Amino acid sequence: MEQAFPAEWRAILGEHVPYLEVLTDDERRRLEARIQVFLDEKHFEGCGGLALTEAIRVVIAAYACLPLINRETDYYPNVVSVLVYPDTFLAPDEGAQPDGTVLAEPDPRDGESWDWGTVIIAWERFLARYEAAGPNNLILHEFAHQLDLENGEVDGAPLLEDADQYDEWARVCRREYERLTAAAEGNEPTLLDPYGAEEPGEFFAVLVETFFEAPVALREAHPSLYRIMSKYLRQDPAARLSAQPDNAG
Repeated sequence: MEQAFPAEWRAILGEHVPYLEVLTDDERRRLEARIQVFLDEKHFEGCGGLALTEAIRVVIAAYACLPLINRETDYYPNVVSVLVYPDTFLAPDEGAQPDGTVLAEPDPRDGESWDWGTVIIAWERFLARYEAAGPNNLILHEFAHQLDLENGEVDGAPLLEDADQYDEWARVCRREYERLTAAAEGNEPTLLDPYGAEEPGEFFAVLVETFFEAPVALREAHPSLYRIMSKYLRQDPAARLSAQPDNAG
């Protein structure tokens, strides 16, 4: 943290992480400091023929650290390595699944987040986020699972401050999860990605994506969800964007 933030890294952020434009100067400095620690602590590896560049490392670190800028943090203590594939990759046959089905052939994946210390990102799928129908960010999604894991399991409830906060979280998320599930079953349009209806852990990951990628829309459509996320992450991205003259939500 005491080292100067490299000018070339700042140029990379300016080109690939537009969210920086709405951060305060203090928030930007905190994000840069967290990026430095993250890149120093975590091992990156290019897979599937990907030539791992400094830009890829810095961009992944920036989005991974974005939820951490106003929190006391150990920088994802469970994460040891970040593996980056050029595009969608095939996960090996894992045999019997929790629901009793058996994978007959490798399963295509865009990303994975494991409790043994590995996060996997398909780089082109991250870059394609603006082509998708709704707010999404693969890096935020996979590292949200690591936030969720801080309380010991991926269950849709991250490590919170006290019992009251857990009670509010459970009440709000249960209601909104059921609401998203019903909408997904009825093929109704939703702000939150219907993939979040798969299980509570995916609901939380989708919520983190939407909180940063479409905060104004989330605050308007799901004010209770927005409130608990803002309290948990100690950020108010909707207020930041609302203050911008060209806010698009």
